[in-house]
Amino acid sequence: MFPFLDRKKNKVSRNEQEVSAADVLGNEIDTDGSNDELVETILSIHPSWNLPEEEKYVFAFHNNEAKALKPNQLSITTVDLEERKHEYQFIVLIRHSVNKAINLGEASIVLLDEEKRTVIKKKFNLSNAGKLPPKSSRPWKFSFTKKELSKLDAEPNDNWSIAFELKRKHQLDLEESWKQSLAQESIEQLEKIVSSAKPLKPGEVNFMGIEAKFLDDNQLSVTILIRNGAERDLNIEKLPIMITDASGEVIAKGGFQFDKLTIKANTSKPWRFIFPSSLILKEKENIDLSKWQAQVIQK
Repeated sequence: MFPFLDRKKNKVSRNEQEVSAADVLGNEIDTDGSNDELVETILSIHPSWNLPEEEKYVFAFHNNEAKALKPNQLSITTVDLEERKHEYQFIVLIRHSVNKAINLGEASIVLLDEEKRTVIKKKFNLSNAGKLPPKSSRPWKFSFTKKELSKLDAEPNDNWSIAFELKRKHQLDLEESWKQSLAQESIEQLEKIVSSAKPLKPGEVNFMGIEAKFLDDNQLSVTILIRNGAERDLNIEKLPIMITDASGEVIAKGGFQFDKLTIKANTSKPWRFIFPSSLILKEKENIDLSKWQAQVIQK
């Protein structure tokens, strides 16, 4: 099935990158009883793969040479690369250290070059890999067509590898002017707000109110955390906003324009909006800012 493995059985791959199994499997992971002991994976050949003993030996060799995993991790060990007529096929070991059998569904896979830079990201349905026994290592293959790689001027070699996409932690992103004007204590407080906020759904964008107060000239100053849960940057040029107070009534409404306000992918950025008195719709003495909310006005 993999005749090329015979001539490379003594080559040890070090191309491996671990991710949290929960990032791929979601709520299927039960961490009760987990400890910090490293886990050695056991080779598990797919029932439909009728491999000769020599090829099983090669996969067993690579599995034994792969580093142990921490509990509840997933990784892909790249074993080999085969160039075919219309595609490049990467032969790998999908390894996991979960205490129970797992089923992989659709997963985001990245192809990395020799410098560990992402060349291409692609969705694969891994349900065909079957049920992986607890703490096991399953040989599998990933194919990338020459057509899709030629568009990127990419030509794989033996030092390239496959990995599950690493989900970067949602981070605070400050404009340079904010970095210079804010005290370190204030920046750390914003970081805590970002890290403790309810996780965004994939692609979700929302607005979290941080501070609302009246200035000496009776303008309303509102600081909002713009949260971008998408995988691409969000560029804002116009933003119509309304503010409601503790009574639920709209107290201010206005449109704001920007040359370009960029909220980077998977980040949150604080921004201050000033509503002049002409945009305030309720008497100041009747406004209760003990609880308030900012909403984008939908057209």
